Amino acid sequence: MIEETVNNLISDPGEVPFVVHSKVRGPIRDLTFLQRALLFAELSMIAYNDEDEARRAAKVAGFDDVTFYDRDGSQAYRFRNDFDCVIACRGTEPNEWNDIQADANAASVVAETIGKVHRGFKREVDDLWPMIETALMSNEQPLWFCGHSLGGAMATICSGRCFLSHIPSNPEQLYTYGSPRVGDNRYVNYVALDHFRFVNNNDIVTRVPPLLLGYRHCGSEVYIDRHGRLGKLNMLMRRRDRWWGFIHGLRRWKIDHFSDHSIHNYIAAILDAVQAEQVELGGGGVAKTGAEYAGDEREYTEEERVDLPHLKPRMTTFEKQPKSSEDGFDTNEMRVQG
Repeated sequence: MIEETVNNLISDPGEVPFVVHSKVRGPIRDLTFLQRALLFAELSMIAYNDEDEARRAAKVAGFDDVTFYDRDGSQAYRFRNDFDCVIACRGTEPNEWNDIQADANAASVVAETIGKVHRGFKREVDDLWPMIETALMSNEQPLWFCGHSLGGAMATICSGRCFLSHIPSNPEQLYTYGSPRVGDNRYVNYVALDHFRFVNNNDIVTRVPPLLLGYRHCGSEVYIDRHGRLGKLNMLMRRRDRWWGFIHGLRRWKIDHFSDHSIHNYIAAILDAVQAEQVELGGGGVAKTGAEYAGDEREYTEEERVDLPHLKPRMTTFEKQPKSSEDGFDTNEMRVQG
């Protein structure tokens, strides 16, 4: 899964090079939870690059088929190989006016699915959705979504539309990093995807838009503490950890509310966890599941769900056959779909 060679280094003249650690040789579902988290974090990072650089980086990661979607500054990539299809939405770029507008426009509007979502994030998805929808109509591979920052919000909306629409394939899982809140309580309840939402200590973007405006986070939070360790912390412990993270940031003349948002910091923390896991597996240990890393606390309150005539019928775990843990997919991560 992880390779450390000079061929992993991706660089263009005049730009800071970066390393791609992931190398997929089989189905994504065969990877451990941490290996999947690293892969999707790196694909989210690759999505920030121009098409040529992204193609070279994706090939290193094991994806030879790359399609770039771009309309009015809204961008995403489709990465494919013989086994899987991944949609990675590009995050915020400060020099893109369209991105700045999307982040700043916190008013909510009615979603195509149910409930309300962030107007700016929805507009970004609306620009790309016709192209992505057309591409996914014929998809027969396991489908995954990922993104960082604004890209995480876009991936959340895209995967929700795919999950509830007439598109035949359902998302296997959604992985987001440093994602803002996307929709209201009703939206979060109905679009019940298998979603792992990574939060790095004081990352300021994960705290907006505010709860007072009715927004709620969805998915299962995987928290990264101030030391870069992944694990479960209750609300009190998270507050304490964030306070000390802020203090330590000031000692380094940094405001970690902003530095913690970097996708590179997310990758570094997950990479450390993957390397530690490999050592443990080499000694006969067992890889932890996503449920063992994700917190149990939720921002939203559960509501009664109803089937609406314009939406794809929901599937339960009894209708969707769980994959065997022998295939590398943790059956404990299956949830009732909504």
